[in-house]
Amino acid sequence: MNMEQQVEHSHLPIRGLNLHVAQAGKGELGTVLFLHGFPEIWYSWRHHMLAVAAAGYRAPPEPEAASYDDLVEDLLAILDALSIPKAFLVAKDFGARPAYYFALHHPSRTCGVMCLGIPFLHGSSSFTNLPEGFHILRWREPGRAESDFGRYDVKRVVRTIYILFSRSEIPIAKEDQEIMDLADLSTPLPEWFTEDDLAVYASLYEKSGFRYPLEMPYRSLHKANAFEDPKFQVSVFVVMGERDYVYKFPGVESVLKDGIMVKFAPDLKIAYIPEGSHFVQEQFPDKVNDLLVRFLKDHPVSA
Repeated sequence: MNMEQQVEHSHLPIRGLNLHVAQAGKGELGTVLFLHGFPEIWYSWRHHMLAVAAAGYRAPPEPEAASYDDLVEDLLAILDALSIPKAFLVAKDFGARPAYYFALHHPSRTCGVMCLGIPFLHGSSSFTNLPEGFHILRWREPGRAESDFGRYDVKRVVRTIYILFSRSEIPIAKEDQEIMDLADLSTPLPEWFTEDDLAVYASLYEKSGFRYPLEMPYRSLHKANAFEDPKFQVSVFVVMGERDYVYKFPGVESVLKDGIMVKFAPDLKIAYIPEGSHFVQEQFPDKVNDLLVRFLKDHPVSA
């Protein structure tokens, strides 16, 4: 049975929206909710949805919303709509913040949290010391990325972002450059990301455009309400690719290695994948699946 036959697609009426949900598995052992970042889509979790479904879990990825608080509320509404009492949250990139926030707001609905590439920072990282050409600073300017992306077709935009974000260096443009200028068509795709994969992404963004993923998360970072004294009541697992450019963000390595995050998450586990990039789950799906399924098995869902 191929992936298309194993993944079920449906739409849920959630908080005034008609949200697309892709899911796999029957959920005999529990539910795993996947949250992705940009430029990823539900397809980014394809390897892992099927792995957790085969292990006995139900696996729906989380769809779009307008702000981080909306994402948390949508997560809760999705669980309610699907009659799921509690779930594991698996997230990466900008999906990590709503996963952490959901676990803090709703510990009774959370079995555990596994985040790829993003620790719980709680103000420990700042972009103010990074150059003006840093991609997050550029893309949070209204119209800046739209103008940059608009010079090329959708496939070229996604291709360039995957190339840049798979590198170990932080994407930073010079004053006379835009982010899309940092790679061209002569630059090969990462070996683990095929032209067929690229076509799946392009087909979605050709329909949706890039407005929403630029607004949320890049232009919504300041909208999330911070916790004064956060303390996780569930197990937290951070998987970090050692060649992930995010690892070079100010404060990230310190949070992981200097015991800062454990102050907020007493039951914390951290694993490193030596050659892992920002897209570690697509680069090394088997390694991530082994870590993921082991985390789920180590934390059985209580009745």
